[in-house]
This record gives sequence, structure tokens and C-alpha cells, in this order.
Amino acid sequence: MFSKLFSKGMISWVSAASMLLACAAVQAQDMKTPEALIKEVSTDVLEAVKADKTIQAGDVNKVIALVDAKVMPYVNFKRMTSSAVGRYWRQATPEQQTRLQDEFKTLLVRTYSGALAQVKDQTVQLKPTRSSPEDKEVVIKTEVRGKGDPLQLDYRLEKSDTGWKIYDVNVLGVWLVENYKNSFAQEIGANGIDGLIAKMAERNKAAAAKS
Repeated sequence: MFSKLFSKGMISWVSAASMLLACAAVQAQDMKTPEALIKEVSTDVLEAVKADKTIQAGDVNKVIALVDAKVMPYVNFKRMTSSAVGRYWRQATPEQQTRLQDEFKTLLVRTYSGALAQVKDQTVQLKPTRSSPEDKEVVIKTEVRGKGDPLQLDYRLEKSDTGWKIYDVNVLGVWLVENYKNSFAQEIGANGIDGLIAKMAERNKAAAAKS
């Protein structure tokens, strides 16, 4: 199942790119609604990607710099990783938890590098969302529009002391964290937490060698 996740490309380029854009939206925290944040900043980032030929060419170092600067500070990545690892997270040592987050981050960044290379004329449109100022968690629905049929993507955000943060994304009915959770559980069940870390590290090294 773990290998199938990669071989069949269950994280499509549009899911990765759109997740990147939505995550970056959380930078502008000044009393904006999560809808306004995603719409405003995702559009800005999309335009920046379109203007950067090195990112479009899949320059991994440029993507890593972009993600580190504009995305990761505004994502609850610990929650994302711990949710993907599931009940095994509590069994992991602090060192293993750090390794899991590092390898998971690299895994997603490597995916983004190929995703962003395919950004052409897409735009992001928000769909109507029911939310109130008292909400601590919200789901923001969007569509990525370009040539062909629009693609629907949903985002889970939580309100923290430092503002709204992304912790999951839904692509065509599949939640990213839940999708990884199933394959991660199988790998841990077969080879333990260190086995999952080793598997992700192996995949990441293979991807780095290709790039």
C-alpha cells in the first residue's frame, strides 16, 4: 500500500500545488477570515510561481526554500504528522517523532517540486463556506480552474494563538492525512516506527537522486 501511494501518484500535482498555495495564505493573519486568507495569498503565490521559471522547471532547492519560508511556519506540521502516524505517534520517542516530521516534510516538498513545475494558467476560486468568528476549526472549499474541468479541493484549518493554520487537505474526496494514515499503519505494523522512517528516507533519497 505504501509503495502504491507513490506509484499511482495519489497526491496529484494539483493537490500538492494547491496545498502549498493554501498553506501560504496563513501568513496574512491580520484579522482576516480563513476564506480571505486563502483567496488573497494563494493568488499571490500562484502568480509568483508562474513568474519563476526555475520553480516551473522543478528546481528542488528553490521549492524547499519557498516551502520553508512561506509554508511551514504557518502549518501545524506536528499535528499533520502525528495524525498520519496515528496511535503509534505516542509510542515514538522524541527523536523518532522528529525524524518522522523531517522525512514527511521532505516527502511532501519533493512532491511539490514536480507539482509546481506544472502550474500554468490555473486560478483558485473559493466556494461558499459556512463559518463564524467563534469557530476554532473550519473547512474551506476551493476549486482550481484552468483548462479542463475544475478540480475541487477542501482544506482543514485550525485557529491557534498565532492565527489560522492548515492541518489537512482533501483532494477529490480523499483527505491527505487519512490517506497516509492507512499506509503508514501498515508499514509500522510490519516493520515498526523505525521501519517507516527508513522507508520514507529511502523514498526521499531516491527522489533526490533523480532530481
